[in-house]
Amino acid sequence: MSVKSKVFAAAATLTLVGGAGVAALATAGAANAASPSCGGGCIDIFSHQFGTFQDPQFVMDAYKQGDVTGTPVILFRTSNSDPAEDFTVDNEGLVSEFYAANLVSSAVALHYGCTTAVFGSCILNPTTGAVSPDDYAYEFMYTPYGVQTGLCVGVAATATAGEKVTLQPCGVSGKTVWISDSKSGQLTKRGEPLINGSDNNFSDPYGLAYPASSYPTDVPRPQLYTTNILGFSNGAVNSNELWSARKGVLP
Repeated sequence: MSVKSKVFAAAATLTLVGGAGVAALATAGAANAASPSCGGGCIDIFSHQFGTFQDPQFVMDAYKQGDVTGTPVILFRTSNSDPAEDFTVDNEGLVSEFYAANLVSSAVALHYGCTTAVFGSCILNPTTGAVSPDDYAYEFMYTPYGVQTGLCVGVAATATAGEKVTLQPCGVSGKTVWISDSKSGQLTKRGEPLINGSDNNFSDPYGLAYPASSYPTDVPRPQLYTTNILGFSNGAVNSNELWSARKGVLP
């Protein structure tokens, strides 16, 4: 039985980051990245640095339609027919559920997904009685023409500054898990970054990022990577570290 069927049968509707805060995944009528074969099952994953929720312009792409482990993940101009831009949500659910499935560590679960059912007590601040939220987490599978590859967006090693983002086997570890970090989002007031689930750095966590001073039409194509989202302790975050997604329904 798959991790998805064991853990995420009742998973919530996908919510991801937006430039002004958390936004529910929505159906949009504008051009998008879903090929006809993938259709409404696909999602567009993009950075608000390049476009908007209504018109993302550049979306996540598997370089040269790669369907092997290690294929670089980039952004490329939005297309209605490019199968390299076909991605689906393979797994979605609460961080505590990913922990129960042995996909993230106890430290990650305590910070991003503490629940009394799993950990007994989740009080973050004894004075106020504040309880840790149970954040949402996701795996994004590369699904060209609607065909599942078993490969998800992730890192080959534990996330560090500058770690390249590639296609990696889904459902193996936190390396392909992306957490929508509500704590950091509340602090920055800018939205929720996607934090890699292999990362135990909670003060300046490693999030999905686009190379600074780069543009998606550069040659060679700049590869997505993980980097310290510096400044969370000061309430600051850069626009190239904020991400969003929407349904890839063809117009």
